[in-house]
Amino acid sequence: MPELSQDQFEAKLPHKPPATVEELRQRANSGGAAAMEASRKRLNSLKAARGGEKTEDVAAVAVAAGGSRGPRKSSVTFQEDSSKSVAVAPKQLHHYDSFVHGYKRQISHRIFVNRSLHLENIKFYGFDMDYTIAEYKSPQYEQLGFNLVKERLVTLGYPVEILQFEYDPSFPVRGLWFDSLYGNLLKVDAYGNILVCVHGFEFLKHSQVYELYPNKFLQLDESRVYVLNTLFNLPETYLLACLVDFFTNSPQYAEQVDKTGVKYGELFMSFRSIFQDVRGAVDWVHIYGDLKKKTLENLDEYVKKDERLPMVLSRIRESGAKLFLLTNSDYNFTDKIMTFLFDFPHGAKPEEPHRDWKTYFDTIVVDARKPLFFGEGTILRQVDTTTGALRVGTHMGPLQVNQVYSGGSCDVFTKLIGAKGKDVLYVGDHIFGDILKSKKIRGWRTFLIIPELVQELHVWTDKCQLFAELQRLDVKLGDLYKNLDSSAKEKPDISSVRTCIRDVTHKMDLAYGMMGSLFRSGSRQTFFSSQVVRYADLYAATIMNLMYYPFSYMFRAPAMLLPHESTVAHEQRFTLDAPMIQRTRSKNPGTPNDQPAAAGLEEDCKEVSAITERDLHLLSVSGNVSVPHTRPETPRSVTHTHDEDYSDEDSDDQKKNGAAARRRASSSASSDKESSDKNK
Repeated sequence: MPELSQDQFEAKLPHKPPATVEELRQRANSGGAAAMEASRKRLNSLKAARGGEKTEDVAAVAVAAGGSRGPRKSSVTFQEDSSKSVAVAPKQLHHYDSFVHGYKRQISHRIFVNRSLHLENIKFYGFDMDYTIAEYKSPQYEQLGFNLVKERLVTLGYPVEILQFEYDPSFPVRGLWFDSLYGNLLKVDAYGNILVCVHGFEFLKHSQVYELYPNKFLQLDESRVYVLNTLFNLPETYLLACLVDFFTNSPQYAEQVDKTGVKYGELFMSFRSIFQDVRGAVDWVHIYGDLKKKTLENLDEYVKKDERLPMVLSRIRESGAKLFLLTNSDYNFTDKIMTFLFDFPHGAKPEEPHRDWKTYFDTIVVDARKPLFFGEGTILRQVDTTTGALRVGTHMGPLQVNQVYSGGSCDVFTKLIGAKGKDVLYVGDHIFGDILKSKKIRGWRTFLIIPELVQELHVWTDKCQLFAELQRLDVKLGDLYKNLDSSAKEKPDISSVRTCIRDVTHKMDLAYGMMGSLFRSGSRQTFFSSQVVRYADLYAATIMNLMYYPFSYMFRAPAMLLPHESTVAHEQRFTLDAPMIQRTRSKNPGTPNDQPAAAGLEEDCKEVSAITERDLHLLSVSGNVSVPHTRPETPRSVTHTHDEDYSDEDSDDQKKNGAAARRRASSSASSDKESSDKNK
């Protein structure tokens, strides 16, 4: 198949007018553009057949006719008003139904859910500062860090030629692994299977990858692998690729036979040593270098400013929750950044006067040293806000209003503010330092900020034709195997379809950038994506999206469907082959669901008559002794754990019902005891 450029390929695709917002919403709930097109055609034909009835009526007919349906998202639909969200049970929700879908906010305003969370239960909102409250402009900020690290490496003895490197924001992506043994950047899935392998700027082929990594797999070994998880790692990611490419391809350097480094005369430089130098240079630039100084000198150049920020934080406090700031930055840098972010002539509302940024928080902690903060921590000290110096001694509490603290530990901090694990929703950008550790160690609810979502959603919607083409190819591949079973001798030719699928998938990946999407590579989810799903309860592009939800909102996670659920419609009746165990139970114990009570009673009688005389004799000898339960009782209340962020303490009615149930159980137990005593 001849290779086509991106422009040539897209020119061959059928062009359609841009989708409206409503069409995008329907498409998101219907399985893609192809399903939407099929639904539209079916609607038009039904409408013509029934003489131009209303769309709603035709849609109902289409559902009844068992037409193409979108994947099921939820068992409820949501109707929004200005004050609260109300869950409304639909009359009937089909597994594949293009027309039943809930209200969705604008894509740019959305907060996405991995685990259900009820904002009404949150008593404390915690915020990181860098890349969370303070979002740094991209690629300007990465360019600044990239240049400063280059200069630091030259002072350490690296060739001055590396100063010619230019930062390319289309290359790096978060979540990559750097293999310090071979100097490769790896994009892997949740289990360490290698999806993309880059040596310098060279994307290695499958055969080259297999030579270095048997089975295309690498275990996450911290002595060998470094995970580039944060937005601060983007300049470092690109610089590592630049240096590996430079030393590998420059004629004065020769690559080692074992591919672990390069030689320059008698000098050997391993990729591990290059990585350690870059890591040290990055830390030096952040702690001792000019990064913070240059940032503060050009705040408008490097920091985004949003006048909605005071209003968002003020509304959270008005809801009755408390706010705290927990950042790794020192006080002087934090104060200047936050002063800039809140530098408006007004306060939380246009008619209110300007307020100092510290008044928006109940507690402020700087120099937190996360993730150490969530473990053993450090000494909690009070900060002198006039000088930025730390006061001598450990602060033992209580925490005072309008004071700033340094260091500490999560254990001490939560005790001082009176918080329990799930009382806290912590908002941060660092998947490891902010989200993973706070979730695993302390049980906090987590909200991950992913600024890259803006680009990800743009590609997801803008390149919908590529996704539709991939769906069409999947159908075509299935058709090649149609009506073939294990008796088939002929082998269908799928080479052209496989090539097309590979090319379209490649074009989809490149639409996101050279390393592809942050969340996936083709149909495979990345390591970063798996961490987001596992540890982030909520995620969004910015904290500003909180303003579009009431603070009584119930974030309900969509069902995580397995392939046997997402690809099989409910209407496709699957009949069990008899004999088969019936795992469902009727209200009458011992009666299968598909049998009348009389039939169940007859079966019980036959079962009893089958007991031998010897068994009856043994029962008579045992006297009054019997097993407590001959079979489990079907639960009459909700006992299974569901992802609904729900507890028995959520309502006064449940407390009353629970207390009444305990009283009944206690009364029943007392009656049984009295009856037993009388028998004795």
